Amino acid sequence: MSVLVLASLNADLVVAVAARPAGGETVLGGDLVVHPGGKGANQAAAAALAGATVRVVGRVGDDAYGTLLRTALASVGADVSRVATTPGAATGVALITVTPDGENSIVVASGANSRLTPDDVGTVTDDVVVTQLELSMPAVEELARRCVDGGHRLVLNAAPPRPDLPAALLAACDPLVVNAHEAAALTATIVPTTVEDAVQAAAALRRRGCRSVVLTLGAAGAVVLDADGCWHVAPPPVAGVVDTTGAGDCLVGTLAARLDAGDDLATAAADAVRTATLAVLAAGAQTSYVPRSRALAVPAIPPRPLRAPADGTDAPPGTSKRP
Repeated sequence: MSVLVLASLNADLVVAVAARPAGGETVLGGDLVVHPGGKGANQAAAAALAGATVRVVGRVGDDAYGTLLRTALASVGADVSRVATTPGAATGVALITVTPDGENSIVVASGANSRLTPDDVGTVTDDVVVTQLELSMPAVEELARRCVDGGHRLVLNAAPPRPDLPAALLAACDPLVVNAHEAAALTATIVPTTVEDAVQAAAALRRRGCRSVVLTLGAAGAVVLDADGCWHVAPPPVAGVVDTTGAGDCLVGTLAARLDAGDDLATAAADAVRTATLAVLAAGAQTSYVPRSRALAVPAIPPRPLRAPADGTDAPPGTSKRP
């Protein structure tokens, strides 16, 4: 068993600010801090820390940031032999501001990530495959095709959101993982703010063809919807939020690792919510992730069954339980 991550890899350049600047405004921030990041790299690191055997496919530039990213992933046990160096391109960079409440805003310069091609996907032999939308769409679509053809489980984090995702890509997702803003963009509706809203948004996403959906709600946990039912997963109580950067990626990576270990989707989501909640208690993305031994010290909240929408959302084929 193993997890393949087709990954965006970015250096996170982080500045703490009292408040984000408005248009035309300049604000002073704290010291610049550089962390390894990128949604895909974060997800790969989280999956490795959760106990999975992880292989990473991606591109970096021939620069210090590329070395930083490879070293960070290798340090948690991920295989980076398929992370290629792209001549003439800089490693991707994320410019991040963090406010005192731990919330962040991010601008990404894709750099070498945008040079990833369908040929880079290569052979897929892994049970669970993860990717995001910080990469070129042809590469993502090729990965999805190979997952369908080979019977591999695709976990797609639709971030940043692209409302025009191809039907074939959505049909390959098991699950599609989105936050509230991404769900709203994909369904052309308001941002879900309650569990009830999230259930309806998840149902709308399944009607678009996804086999299953995990819709994250930040401090309210996540809603899970698949052919077997619907659940709300609450986070364990914690105090002292420091930085939410990368928490969603931690959830995705941990979810993939637990699916690879044989958990059903709701159980895997409960584990992932627990681990992601612990990640907000420290600064940075990968630097805030804890190994599974530490995560297990905090009890996960069992999934709470909800009434699934009676709108035909059990129609799409596939199952969210491993045989």
